[in-house]
Parts: sequence; C-alpha cells; structure tokens
Amino acid sequence: METAATISAFDVYTLRENFPILHRRLNGKQLVYFDNAATSQKPQVVIDALTNYYSNYNANIHRGIHTLAEEATAAYEATRGTAKNFINAASAEEIIFTRGATEGINLVAYTWGRKNLHEGDEIIISGMEHHSNIVPWQIVCEEKKAILKVIPITPNGELDLDAFKKLLSSKTKIVAVVHASNSLGTINPVGQIIDEAHKAGALVMLDGAQSTVHLDIDVQDLDCDFFAFSGHKVYGPTGAGVLYGKKNILEAMPPFMGGGEMIKEVTFEKTTYNDLPYKYEAGTPNIADTVALKSALDFVTGTGKENIRRHEDALLNYATEQLKTINGLTIVGNAKQKVSVVSFSVKNIHPQDLGVLLDNQGIAVRTGHHCTQPVMDYFKIPGTVRASFAMYNTREEIDKLVTGLHKAIKMLS
Repeated sequence: METAATISAFDVYTLRENFPILHRRLNGKQLVYFDNAATSQKPQVVIDALTNYYSNYNANIHRGIHTLAEEATAAYEATRGTAKNFINAASAEEIIFTRGATEGINLVAYTWGRKNLHEGDEIIISGMEHHSNIVPWQIVCEEKKAILKVIPITPNGELDLDAFKKLLSSKTKIVAVVHASNSLGTINPVGQIIDEAHKAGALVMLDGAQSTVHLDIDVQDLDCDFFAFSGHKVYGPTGAGVLYGKKNILEAMPPFMGGGEMIKEVTFEKTTYNDLPYKYEAGTPNIADTVALKSALDFVTGTGKENIRRHEDALLNYATEQLKTINGLTIVGNAKQKVSVVSFSVKNIHPQDLGVLLDNQGIAVRTGHHCTQPVMDYFKIPGTVRASFAMYNTREEIDKLVTGLHKAIKMLS
C-alpha cells in the first residue's frame, strides 16, 4: 500500500538515476525511451538481483538440500509471495510462474479449454485483443469445434458493452478480454464485464500485460477467474511472468506440460501430479529472472502506484494536447479512461518512416500494428506510431518528441 511518504517523495529526476540505460546517447542525442508498452527499462536493483543470483547462489530449486539450493529456492518462492500481494491473490498457491502473459493465456486455453469446451460452446473475446489473446482461442475453437465471438469496439476505441451483453448466452463458457489495450491505451470496464459473464455462468480471463504496471490490481475484488501479466512490462526481467487462477479452478484443470517438478510419483503404469502451483511448473524454471522479478515489484510498490499513476496521467494529458497541435496528425484511440499510451498516424506518411526518423533523433517509439491487426483493420490504417510513457519519462522528453515529429513530417512531406 502506498503511503504519504512514498507519494510526497516522488521526484522523476531523482527516480531516473535508478535506470542506467537512460544515460545512453543515440546518434549523439540523449535517449528518449517511449516504447514502454513493449518493455520497460530496468532499475539497478533488478540488474543487481540478477547478478547476485548468478554470482552467489546459482543452483536448481526445490530438489536440493545443499545450501545454495535452499537459498535459491527461498528467493524463488519469495517472489511468489510478493506477486501474491502485488495482485492480492488469496493464496500463493494461485500464483503460477510463466514466461509471460502469452504463456499464461496459452496455459488456460490449452488446459482449461481442452477439458471444458465442447462442440457448439462459445468463447467471447474483444476486438482490441493482442494476438496472444486471439490465436490460442482460435486454435482451441478449431480443435473442439467451439465458436469464437468478438465484442466490437467503437470509433473512440472503447468496447461496445451493449453488444457484449447480447453476445452472452448459456453457451458462453469463457470471456477473455484485455484489461488495458496495448495499442489504444483503453482501460476496459472489466468489473462490469466480469459481473455480466458470471451471471451467464461463464468464467473470465483477463490479459493484464498492460494494466498491471499502471493500475492497482486486486484479483479478489475483481473476482476474475484468471489473470496474466508479464514481468518485463513491470520493470522486471524478460522471460518471467505470472498467471493467477482461482484455486478450485486450477485444481480441476489438467497439467500444461509434463516433466520434473510437476509430479508426486511416476511409474510406468501411472503418474500422480503435484499440488498447486507446482503442477503447472514443469522442469527447471527461469530461476534468475523470477528471483529478480521480486525486486521489480518491490521497486514499484516502494515508489508508490498512486505516485506513478498521477505522473503518467499528467504525461498522457500533456502529450495528447501537444500532439493535437500537429497538422495532419490523428490520435487513434480516444477512450475516456486510458493508461499512458498514445497512438497516432500522420496523413500520407507511413508510421515506419516516422519511426526511423525519430530514432535518428534518439527517440524510441513503436510503429506498426502492435500485434493488434484487427484493431488496425477496424480503423482502416496500416498501423500507428505509439508513444507509451513510464514512471521515468518527463515533459521535456515529450517536447523532444513533438519537435522531432515536426522535423520528420517536414522531411517526409
């Protein structure tokens, strides 16, 4: 929980000193990093945690009785406890470590889906999903002869909730939606979606890849059945993520992968599976990055999410106002509730060309369809330029973006 001390102590310029990469220069320019929705930069404490693991207690976990194994196991499981608190799960048993949100969604689709879906059953997703929350469900639908339905989006980049209610039926088995859109920034009204889905007897899976770093997450209050997020978007290492699932649902699901650690006893006649959460964690996991994920979550908590949110909201509002002054620029996604993501296109200029010229000025943005091709198809555009802001970004950097865009547009017009 944030305290008055954390809120009053927030200073973006002091905070930036925790991130070594922000001192880098590109093409003679100070790096301006606006690709945070793809991956955030890492504070020194996270880098140190990785180095410390490999330098001092590198060992496999859960299986050894020697000192290094016990230290590694303790550090690994400490991250599970921190992740539990970070999203307010009821139990550490409900926290499954994955490589990221993509693997978490696939785990649910291929384990819960293959066991519980039958011909004619229906899955509902939304029109603003990342490909990782589309493709796994398409694969399972094809295999089980189930039907995939899509909540339409509005011109403002919001979900059409009236249409969603009409899609729900007794055949709906699961609703899988993104909490916050990576390409539009939209924060979806997931509380209402969960309530409506549960009334229809369906489960709900939330893709929290973009929301977890920005919003307070309380899976018990939300009452979602599954929630997935990636560590690398929460200032942690790549290759480490979390899948939350309600305990009774996880216990009833089959394993995701077979191998060591996920078993209690193996004979050639029969295998019995391990208890939660180890039932879903076959083989040697990504120990180092999972250990370092704790440092990232602690860093966010220590900085104060309310702090971070206020700062990022101010950056989003300032960037939106400044970008609207540029002739020919159109912001794509104007939802009332957004995380700190602004996507835009410029008339008669391809997003990639803008991205290259901005990079020449030391400004890192993302261009393309952002793994949300159906969103781009809806808006009838090839892609956008996306600037996404983090706790360490500043107004001065936004000014550099605007100046860089003027220069790039002049060169390309």
